[in-house]
Amino acid sequence: MTETAAQSREINEHDELIAGTRVFWRSAEPPEGVAPTLYVHGVPTNSDDWTPFLERTGGVALDLPGFGRSEKAQTFEYTIGGYNTFLQAFIGRLGWDRFSLVVHDWGGLALVTAQELHERLDRLVIVNSVPLLPGYRWHRIARGWRTPLLGEVMMGTMTRSLARWFSKESRPSGEPWPDEMLDSVWRHFDHGTQRAILRLYRSAPPGALELAGSWLSTITAPTLVLWGERDPYIPVRFAEAYAAHLPNAELRLLADAGHWPWLDRDDTVAIACDFLTGDTDA
Repeated sequence: MTETAAQSREINEHDELIAGTRVFWRSAEPPEGVAPTLYVHGVPTNSDDWTPFLERTGGVALDLPGFGRSEKAQTFEYTIGGYNTFLQAFIGRLGWDRFSLVVHDWGGLALVTAQELHERLDRLVIVNSVPLLPGYRWHRIARGWRTPLLGEVMMGTMTRSLARWFSKESRPSGEPWPDEMLDSVWRHFDHGTQRAILRLYRSAPPGALELAGSWLSTITAPTLVLWGERDPYIPVRFAEAYAAHLPNAELRLLADAGHWPWLDRDDTVAIACDFLTGDTDA
């Protein structure tokens, strides 16, 4: 049994002002000789998503501004560009000369950062992420959020029970999110997070997504595109498109897995973490 498989790493919590925004993140020491990994969550979750990954690979998982325990200031720029500026400052604070990156859902906005810092990128894992690619059309919930007034009504009338009901469509089994995940999301789903979500979605018409991925081909780091095949929000063809745009990419499709594939396939965490650590024997 390898070190990463055998050892559950101690996770520490941090709260600090970064580039004018107070941010919460978790960290754990990576295995010796392995570049640290930055994990970037999507909507509407937070760094809680990444705890089982951190336990295996170490690295850092943050709550993006507007989400979780991080600050939700009205003045923050909740756009792809705004988050890119913040993430570069955050990586600078960590002092990493070289790092790996794992993104999921809207965490895919960090691929802009990866394009700009491509010479420092060690490895990349893309899990069911928003396509910075041509041809994507927002799913129906996102289209609602992108519509003025309708989006505000959708947010304002959301309840925990409704959130639980909506979560069923993200999983092939039709089961809702586990209670722990639902509690984590609902605990932080306040007006600040709702505002961040609406601003982010409204800042990103399909053309803006495509433009943000204009330089994906500059990312030459070994890349794993890891995708739940039964994602109702982002079809498999965008996993294939990511793999085609990235010159050193491997595509791995997960049957019977949805938008959060680690909820449906227990091996998702091991597949991603073994790729990050270069461990093929776990």
